[in-house]
Amino acid sequence: MKLISIENIPGQEYEVLGLVKGTIVQSKNIGRDFMAGMKTIVGGELAGYTEMLTEARQIATKRMVDEAEQLGADAIIGVRYSGSSVMQGAAEVLAYGTAVKFI
Repeated sequence: MKLISIENIPGQEYEVLGLVKGTIVQSKNIGRDFMAGMKTIVGGELAGYTEMLTEARQIATKRMVDEAEQLGADAIIGVRYSGSSVMQGAAEVLAYGTAVKFI
């Protein structure tokens, strides 16, 4: 499955199948939370959170691709990611784009 962030594929004809998306709500664990709290004292990257969000993006992307495959898509164009806090200690990651079938 091709994932493309631009809005079209130059030189490629395709049929638009529709919007596809994948989402996950990921929560922090107590160990990560404690270590992040300690890290805020001295500053720097919160590696545990970076790993958590990277994993969440991978899961959201896979769910989006799975949805596109069910439609028979060859690619997803206009791929975007969005994130938000849904409650204290939990974040949502959304991956979305337009599924297309090559002609």
